[in-house]
Amino acid sequence: MASALERKIDQGTGREKADIVLKGGRFYDLVTGDLIASDIAICGDTIVGTCEAYEGVEVIDITGKIVVPGFIDTHLHIESSLVTPHEFDRCVLPYGVTTVICDPHEIANVLGSEGIQFFLDSALETIMDIRVQLSSCVPATHLETSGADLPIEKLLPFRDHPKVIGLAEFMNFPGVIHKNPICMEKLEAFQGQHIDGHAPLLSGTALNGYLSAGIRTEHECTTAKEALEKIRKGVHILVREGSVSKDLHALLPIITERLSPYLALCTDDRNPLDIAEQGHLDYMIRSAIASGVEPLAIYRAASISAAKAFGLRDRGLVAPGWRADLVVIDTLQNCKASMVFSAGRRVTAELFETRQSVAAVGLDSVKARPVQASHFGVPATEGETPVIGVMPGKIITEHRRYTLPTDGNQTSVDLDNDIIKVAVIERHGKNGNHANGFVQGFGLKKGAIASTVGHDSHNICVVGVSEDDMAQAANRLGEIKGGFVVVEDGRVTGEIALPVAGLMSLEPYETVRDTLHHLRKAAYALGTTLEEPFLQVAFLPLPVIPHLKISDMGMVDVDRFALISSKRE
Repeated sequence: MASALERKIDQGTGREKADIVLKGGRFYDLVTGDLIASDIAICGDTIVGTCEAYEGVEVIDITGKIVVPGFIDTHLHIESSLVTPHEFDRCVLPYGVTTVICDPHEIANVLGSEGIQFFLDSALETIMDIRVQLSSCVPATHLETSGADLPIEKLLPFRDHPKVIGLAEFMNFPGVIHKNPICMEKLEAFQGQHIDGHAPLLSGTALNGYLSAGIRTEHECTTAKEALEKIRKGVHILVREGSVSKDLHALLPIITERLSPYLALCTDDRNPLDIAEQGHLDYMIRSAIASGVEPLAIYRAASISAAKAFGLRDRGLVAPGWRADLVVIDTLQNCKASMVFSAGRRVTAELFETRQSVAAVGLDSVKARPVQASHFGVPATEGETPVIGVMPGKIITEHRRYTLPTDGNQTSVDLDNDIIKVAVIERHGKNGNHANGFVQGFGLKKGAIASTVGHDSHNICVVGVSEDDMAQAANRLGEIKGGFVVVEDGRVTGEIALPVAGLMSLEPYETVRDTLHHLRKAAYALGTTLEEPFLQVAFLPLPVIPHLKISDMGMVDVDRFALISSKRE
C-alpha cells in the first residue's frame, strides 16, 4: 500500500486521480498577483496540483469563483468570543479563518495551568488549526490580583506540545526594559522560539531594548507612524480590528504591496454578535479593499505573510505541496466565503460532528464577597479627581482630571460631563479587594453594567450611575457564576451567564449571539453611546495599556506603572 507521501506524488503527477479536484474557477496567486484559471487537486490534507488539468475521485464545480488561501488570525483571545474553543471553531471557520494563533491569557489568569491545558486539549480536537502561545504574563502586573500565577516552571511542561508556537504577548514591557528577574527567566527560556510583542506607544531606545529580547511581532500599533518605526526595527505588524480595538482604518497607509510581507491581520477580541453582523478577517479584507488597499497587499497579510511571521511554513499559498486550507469566494472585493476547506476537508456541519468533546473547566471561579451600595462610595477630597477617559474604538484611555460634585462627605457622579462610577472587585477568593473610581465616555444616564470579564486578571468590573444598581449587578454575577449583567432601577434587564472561568458560555454560539443582541439593547436603554459597551468595561482594568486604568488595588497610572489611589478599606 502506498504511503501518504507516495499518494501525493502520484496524484500530483496525474498517475492517479486526486482525492478532490476543484474545477472551473481561478486561484489568486499571492506571488505574482495574478488570477489564474486552473484546476486545484487535493490529496488528503495537501494541495498537489495547480495550473494543469486533473481528474478526481470527487470533482467540485466552482465555476465563476476564486480560490484564496485560508486566512490566519495571528493574535486573539478565544475567551473574548465568549464561547469555548469548540464553538469558536464552528462559528468562525465558515468565514474562511482556517488557522488562529491564540493566547489563552484570559483563562490562564483565572485558572493557571488548568486553563492552558483546556485550550491545548481543545486544539487537538477542533477542525480549525488552533495554535497556542504560552501566556507570558500571569499575573500581568503586580498592580492587580490574579486568580493564578504562571512562573517559568509551570510554562516549561507545555513548551514542546505540538500545538504550541512560543511565548505569548509580553505585555510587561517595563519589566523587559528594566530586566525584571521573572521576565528575564521567561525570555531566556524561549530564546530561539517565537516571542509575541505588546508594547503600545513604545518608541526610541526603549523600543530597541524591548526588541533586543528577541520579540518579533506587535499588535498594539494604533497609528501608521508607530507602525512604521516598528517595521523599520524588524517588527512584523499585526493589524488589529476587534470589537473594541479598531486600528484598521488608522493603519491603512501601511497596508501596501511593498510592506505586505511584514504585515498580518488579527482580531484580538471579537464577540459572536459582531462576527454575525460583520464577519471576521473577511470583514477586514473587504473593508481594506473598499478603502483603496490593493487586494494583493491585504490577501498576503491575511495568509502567506502571517504564516511566515509565525513559522508556519506549510500554508499560505495555493500551490502544490502546501496545506489545503482554502477559501472559495465570489470576488476579491466582497471576500464572501461560499466554501471552505480545512486541511483538505470541506467544512460542513457534519464535519464538526466528528470532533470529540472536551470537559469544561473553572465552573466555580467566581468567589467574590457580596457587596452593598455603601461599598461604592468615594470620599470627598479637595482638588481634582483622576477620571478614566474612554475613547471609542480604542482600549487606550486618557488620564483626565475633574473637580467633581460632592454630596456630604462623598464625591458624586457628574452626568453633565458624562462621568460615572467604576469599581473593581476581587473575585478569586484571595483578599476581597474593592477599589472605586470614575470613568468618562460611556454615556450612561442610569443603571449599571457589570462583568467578570476584566482584562487581564478578570476581577469583577462594574460601571454605573446608581450605587444600588452597581451592587445588585455585581452580586448577580456571583449567582450566575460569571458573565455580563445590566441593571436598571433595581431590576436586571439583561444578562448572559459565562460559567467557564467566568469568561465563556456553555451554550452554542448562536445562543450567545442572540443573547448578546438583547444584552446590548439593555445597555443602550441606559443611555450608553458606545457601540460595544461590554468589552469596553472589560478593558478598564487593564493596567498594561496607557494611560489611566483601575484594578482591585486602586486607580493605576500606567505611564508611571504605579497606583495613584489605594483600594477601599
